[in-house]
Amino acid sequence: MAERRRPGTSTFDRIDALLANPELYELAAAVPEVDPSAGGRPRHYPAYMWLFFDALLSVYDSARRVEVELSHPIVWAHIRSAVCARFPDQPEFWLPPTPMRRHHYLYGRTAWLAQPEVLGALRDIHRRSAAAAARAIGLLDPTGRGSWTKPDLSRLIHADGKVVTPLFRAHPGDTKLDKETGELRPLRAEHDASLHFEGTGETAWGTKWVIAACRSEDVHGRIILDVEWVPQAGGEARVAVDTFTRLAPQCRGAQGVIYDTALRGAHHQTLLRDLGWLSINKIAAKKADTKGKARRGAGRRVEKSTHVEDRTVTTPDGEVTLSLFAEGGAIGVGVLTDTGARVFVPLDRVRTHRNADKSGYRWYNDYRLPEQYGGGTITVRLHGNADDEKRRFNRTENIRQIPQSDPDFKRLYRRRNDAESINRALDDTLWLRRAHSIGHERQHLNLLTYALTVNSLALWRHQARQDEPPLPLAA
Repeated sequence: MAERRRPGTSTFDRIDALLANPELYELAAAVPEVDPSAGGRPRHYPAYMWLFFDALLSVYDSARRVEVELSHPIVWAHIRSAVCARFPDQPEFWLPPTPMRRHHYLYGRTAWLAQPEVLGALRDIHRRSAAAAARAIGLLDPTGRGSWTKPDLSRLIHADGKVVTPLFRAHPGDTKLDKETGELRPLRAEHDASLHFEGTGETAWGTKWVIAACRSEDVHGRIILDVEWVPQAGGEARVAVDTFTRLAPQCRGAQGVIYDTALRGAHHQTLLRDLGWLSINKIAAKKADTKGKARRGAGRRVEKSTHVEDRTVTTPDGEVTLSLFAEGGAIGVGVLTDTGARVFVPLDRVRTHRNADKSGYRWYNDYRLPEQYGGGTITVRLHGNADDEKRRFNRTENIRQIPQSDPDFKRLYRRRNDAESINRALDDTLWLRRAHSIGHERQHLNLLTYALTVNSLALWRHQARQDEPPLPLAA
């Protein structure tokens, strides 16, 4: 009988995964070395331990808890042994017998890791390493499965905005009256926080981030590709597109992105024309669902409809002018019913294709026409151009390559659930669901090392599966 595999993932697994990830040491190499001639004491621990300690915040929830866990003889001995096994001939990486303390980490984080020039280098390294990790586990493969007509989930990037609640409840400028002295004391607050509006209309106070990821079918097969701060309320879509633009050179195998309706026409135009990526998302509705009323019909979603263009097609009865409309991102025609009402009938998408030119990419969809219009196919341009600007028609705002009514949309858009899962998993790593630190630089570092932990586990599990012998077949 085959040995039963150990269920779940322990904290030791996460520690081993972090120490086995080459990215940890590549990130540490970007931290400047201290000039011995400048004086001062040498570092007690290698620079990678600062990053390792920060990454463990997402395992143990707080820096104080990390200090307690590292001080346990078994845990610290295990870490020292793992490092020695990885670097048997490089004593500069070895760790001393005394466990690392919280004040060592705080010094490294504040004096070195959170500095803008160092943090910028860490972000670049993580972006490159995360893309390589994705390819290592079979994601974003340029020669992988899928086409522009039927893209594969393994080659799509999904992203979402996430508001992290600050450590302090007070807002900048809030004061409190000292009843003994009569003095108004300023309260501690997060000065990088702001008020953000969610797609549902709800508000959230904190620092907002865009998190981009991809994932395999494994339960821990998620790779966080990039994390970017949204400095201004309402700037999520612009930051998201900038994030995709930075990822594109590293993710040559990506076919597109999955996002919510925060992206609008100008953003889709950039994705289509500049990056050559599909954009899998819904069209902003003319009237959105209203909580509590949708079941009664009064608050149901109403899609906006607009005229796209007229085409001359050949039918069995001769040439006719066909008016094309867009509704919910789909291309269709208006058909009169027996009562004289005009209803929208979407055309079946046959093929999606793109062509490269000197200024980027041109995108088209081929649609099948109804029998009364000849039953052939018609090609519709998906990207905007100068003709659309003249007639003030925002084509990319109203048309999607794969609209919500398309059979492939549900298969692809369900991956957006993983973006919500990332947000929830991040909350679960925060003590009382509040940020680990103050200021967007330090929080950015926390999120980068959280991504490092997630990616390390995905790589570690993938490698473990590669090394496992196949289970014997039942008799």
